[in-house]
Amino acid sequence: MEKNIDEIRARIRGLQEELEAEYLKSIEAFEEKRTHLAEDFQQQQKRYKTGLLRFLIKSKPLTMLTAPVIYLGWIPFFLLDLFVTLYQTICFPVYGIPKARRSDYLIFGREDLPYLNLIEKFNCLYCSYGNGVVAYAREVAARTEQYWCPIKYARRVRSAHDRYPEFFDYGDAEAYKKGLDRLRQSYEEEKPK
Repeated sequence: MEKNIDEIRARIRGLQEELEAEYLKSIEAFEEKRTHLAEDFQQQQKRYKTGLLRFLIKSKPLTMLTAPVIYLGWIPFFLLDLFVTLYQTICFPVYGIPKARRSDYLIFGREDLPYLNLIEKFNCLYCSYGNGVVAYAREVAARTEQYWCPIKYARRVRSAHDRYPEFFDYGDAEAYKKGLDRLRQSYEEEKPK
């Protein structure tokens, strides 16, 4: 059974690499197209822009009322970002855990699209930051878990982080004791994109 699980994991990793390669191809194709048609492209993109006043008029009243609550998320996202950065800066060197590069998780750029108005640009900035901080925090937590408690749960975990499949099976004390030091040293760094 373990062999079958390992084979499936290997196929998943292969498919993820294939998917990443296809993403890179589509980005390169888009960049090439944008370079060739830069001026026309910008004008065409701007035609789809909804003016700020029109955007506000078309917005639902409940959307306008809930927006301040959503934007209050900047505070916990910022505090989480600050804590995670300090946490790994202080703790990871002590245990020999490689630090996660914050810049690999906080990705921006959608707010530069010419067809977005000021509010839509701000929303893209907000979502990029919030999701980036959460992804960054998840990776730091995963690296911490890999060091301190790399044991799988007895039940299925929905959306487990990428390091989880390498953890020891629940209840396998022998594998845990024999392999813990090895796993603590096996922080495979992600390939730069």
